[in-house]
Amino acid sequence: MAEIGFYHLTRTRLDQALGRLLGRILAGGGRAFVLCGEAERAKALDSALWTLPEPDWLPHGMAGGEADPMQPILIGTEDVAPANGARFLLLVDGAGSARLGDYDRVLDLFDGAEEASVAAARERWKAAKAAGHTLTYWQQGTAGWEKRA
Repeated sequence: MAEIGFYHLTRTRLDQALGRLLGRILAGGGRAFVLCGEAERAKALDSALWTLPEPDWLPHGMAGGEADPMQPILIGTEDVAPANGARFLLLVDGAGSARLGDYDRVLDLFDGAEEASVAAARERWKAAKAAGHTLTYWQQGTAGWEKRA
């Protein structure tokens, strides 16, 4: 079973929060796969991660290329085992995965400003709990991520 953290965005844009979380994963020697619900979002995040001021640099690529095994971060829209050996899965735009158990840690990021996004996250929480995964809930606060459950 995976450890799944639900990350409730209330203070920053998705790309900013994602960049900081990915920076922590890379700093710890980890590899990540970012699973997006839409191709347009994947492309937008790919572009945004190259220009974020913090962290300075996030080496990454779009999934599906011959360099995938060398990429510490892959971004994609297909729920497949990533070629980079990622142990961290980051879900955005309500993307779901049938492969949660393939990862050590799953981060489900959702926008707190959109009621539909919050409601969908609640449903994903219920499903993950029923499946026996270990769950935590994080919300952005003034000092950063605050663990709420």
